[in-house]
Amino acid sequence: MAPDLYAKQAGEGPAVILLHGLFGAGANLGMLARALQEHFAVFSPDLPSHGRSAWLPELDLPIMADCLRHWMDAQGLSAAHMVGHSLGGKVAMQLALQCPTRVRSLIVADIAPVQYAARHALVFKALEAVVAGRCASREEATRLLASYLQEEAVIQFLLSSLQRDSEGIMRWRFDLAGIRDAYPALLAAPLAGQSYAAPVLFIKGGASDYIQEQHWPAIQALFPAASIRVMPGCGHWLHVEKPQQFNGIVTQFLTLTEPSRLASTGIGSEG
Repeated sequence: MAPDLYAKQAGEGPAVILLHGLFGAGANLGMLARALQEHFAVFSPDLPSHGRSAWLPELDLPIMADCLRHWMDAQGLSAAHMVGHSLGGKVAMQLALQCPTRVRSLIVADIAPVQYAARHALVFKALEAVVAGRCASREEATRLLASYLQEEAVIQFLLSSLQRDSEGIMRWRFDLAGIRDAYPALLAAPLAGQSYAAPVLFIKGGASDYIQEQHWPAIQALFPAASIRVMPGCGHWLHVEKPQQFNGIVTQFLTLTEPSRLASTGIGSEG
């Protein structure tokens, strides 16, 4: 299958693919893309059933990783560095475990290769309320979201995926019904046929509970060359809360994996 994935590309150099999280789109990692594009060819796809990409009849981590692999084939990308946040990190880990030669190195932002408990019940209720409300404006949608959700950052993140349909009604770009049905599968740990031996960096938000000390044995078992960096004072949205620090950590790691091309550029500083 050759999936219809919408993606933006910028820059030239070694290929880096940025993968966003649940309910998001490639533009969510736009600040990182802009920081990397001077020295890398940066690809920012919308994951299947998200953003402007095609909606699939079924979703799980292996299916999404396989879609990404076919999309890479269509772009002529035999391999690339991967940076994934949250669900995007799980998809990147799944691809690295399924097809290790396609992933040159891996950066995983605030997610671990483990089964997670459900934690988005209120988000689903809020999203469904917007659909049921047939909102005619972003203001109406904002009020409905705020009746379920307290974090302004989460509300603004969700609103970035709102669009007006041909009838003038605000709709979600992502496949809400499909994601809701697939949600248990997306909470699962990546399926591991083998370990991935190339360099891996996990970046943890210091105030986030998505990566815990008890997850480290699972990380080491699947990714024996893994290291971890902690960003103090950051929650799960670490790339938004402290973008300069996050971008510096990512750039430094990628620089070390591409020494022949990038060592002389002076971009390895965290800033």
